[in-house]
Amino acid sequence: MRWYWIDKFVEFTPKQSASAVKAVSLAEEHMHDLYPDFPIVPHSLIIEGMAQTAGMLVGEARGYKEKVILAKINRATFHRLVRPGETIVYTATVEQMNDTGASIRGRVGVRAAETDTPVELAAEIELMFSHIDNNLAGMEFPAHNFVFTEHFTELQRVFGIDTNVRI
Repeated sequence: MRWYWIDKFVEFTPKQSASAVKAVSLAEEHMHDLYPDFPIVPHSLIIEGMAQTAGMLVGEARGYKEKVILAKINRATFHRLVRPGETIVYTATVEQMNDTGASIRGRVGVRAAETDTPVELAAEIELMFSHIDNNLAGMEFPAHNFVFTEHFTELQRVFGIDTNVRI
């Protein structure tokens, strides 16, 4: 990952579920690219935030020892737009996980920033991840873990995930 689309984790239950939040601000350059007079978060970045939340959940389940990549977006249904001044709440739940990968059910909620307003459903996203070290195609990948790097390990501590795992 070169950039992160989540600000912090608010819940993390290993091998089961994770919730993360992202505050949306007009200060972010991409907010002005799609519709300059009507800034919204592009759906692709909402999917990216869910993938990052879920990917960390899948990676942590196996001690960050394997390279975990997003393999497929099974479904992404959007119910509303996300605007500046709102907070995105990503909730990822493990549906199944095995040696080759995992499937995740995600819900994306939105609430007014810095408030306790109820979370309104913005999207439902189903994702599949692959443990590419255990792929069946026989392809070779670099020996170093290019997904969960030292930079990632530091962010994991910032996010509050305490696994005592060193990469």
